[in-house]
Amino acid sequence: MERKRSWTWRDLAIAIPMLLPSALILGTFILYPLGRAVWLGQQRCNTRGDVCRSNGFDQYLDLFRSTEFQNALVVTAKFALISVPLGLVLGVGLAVLADKMLRGISFFRTVFSSTIATSVAVASLMWLFLLQPSVGSLANISWFQNLFPSVKNPGWLEDSGTALFAVALSSVWAGLGFTFILVTASLQSIPRELHEAAAVDGASGTLRFWKITVPLLGPTLLFIVIVLLTRAFQTYGEVDLLTNGGPSPQEATTTLAYLIYGDTPIEADAGLQAGSAVLLFVVLLALSALQVRGIGRRMSDVG
Repeated sequence: MERKRSWTWRDLAIAIPMLLPSALILGTFILYPLGRAVWLGQQRCNTRGDVCRSNGFDQYLDLFRSTEFQNALVVTAKFALISVPLGLVLGVGLAVLADKMLRGISFFRTVFSSTIATSVAVASLMWLFLLQPSVGSLANISWFQNLFPSVKNPGWLEDSGTALFAVALSSVWAGLGFTFILVTASLQSIPRELHEAAAVDGASGTLRFWKITVPLLGPTLLFIVIVLLTRAFQTYGEVDLLTNGGPSPQEATTTLAYLIYGDTPIEADAGLQAGSAVLLFVVLLALSALQVRGIGRRMSDVG
């Protein structure tokens, strides 16, 4: 028995012209550069990048095993472990505090969300002036020096033990407005009746937060975690402006993005740079898939 098609040739004739512009844009700006990077990633090039020879796709394996890539991967993972939870907790905390019907609360909402209008360059320079050991505002506060002596000598950005944390602080501050705005919008969509009914039943504020607010914020939090994690693995501007990947020789803040684009041992080899970018893409793809399957399933179960 012949199965009836769910589409007709006439539908196809209409669909092709409508999809063609999107397909052209996708192919030109996404698929072609990705394919070009994959092809270039298995090549070794001279310092000018005009003479390349193929090393085969084993080059990806060699690159992944290299000391430089492993160090950058570890640094990036540490950076993500610092910046993502800190940014998420601060953003949710500020949004919960600002989700009150109080007089003048709109002023604080504006202040909390203002960092979204601040570029990475401006935020990095601001933190550079704050943490600069000789003239930095934060580094020259007496009680702060007593609490954290390393902020003055040698300086958080010059100390390999604190440089990554200092860069993460700048990144968290710059991204705080993004998290705050999304969580605030999501909080305002939660029906007040749910909290009122739970309060009548004797539920405390903490219990209402974990049993009502957090589950209903689940999809928003999942989206924010994916975006923050992606940003963390693509961090470049803060590193370039604050530490240049140092302090050396530990290269304590050389993230994967800085390894690809910054002043690093592979900067003169377009093949190794492209290969590192492809490996970064694979890492981000795997992390996003794990988050969607793991955290997404957990959120749907809680909801």
